[in-house]
Amino acid sequence: MSNYPLSYKLSWLPRFLKPSLGGDRNGFAAAAATLMVPTPTQTVRLAFIGDLSAVANRRVPECDPAIAALLASADLVVGNCESPIVERPSAVAGTRLGTHHAMSERFLADALADVGIVRDRLVLSLANNHILDQGVAGFDETVAALKRLGIRTIGTAAGGPVQH
Repeated sequence: MSNYPLSYKLSWLPRFLKPSLGGDRNGFAAAAATLMVPTPTQTVRLAFIGDLSAVANRRVPECDPAIAALLASADLVVGNCESPIVERPSAVAGTRLGTHHAMSERFLADALADVGIVRDRLVLSLANNHILDQGVAGFDETVAALKRLGIRTIGTAAGGPVQH
């Protein structure tokens, strides 16, 4: 059961088939460099991405070359690991229907390479509504896979509060 209204759910297919990068800058703050006095002596390029997931598509996504270049040039990329990383989903029916998320380690590695994200400059949050879609064992498998890939995580109880 979804808490989204039917009219919104019906809009998902067209958005999935023809995503848009359109938009404008209305409502955003002015460039941070104009607000900082004095200007910092060192800068860091941060990039924030949304959900990394394979629920809607099993093929690695295509990425605009300009976005891939931007992500490759970032000092740190922060994103959300929306799908558990498992080799065999435990929630088989839900995964096939798309109600339960799952992706393979290879899918994630290939997707990151194709969109220009360097693994050792990536931090993924595991604090989301789908991370337990494959159960606690799927969560543990996800943490182990990210460790093998050299990807740091945030949003788990391990180690207590976020540390730097």
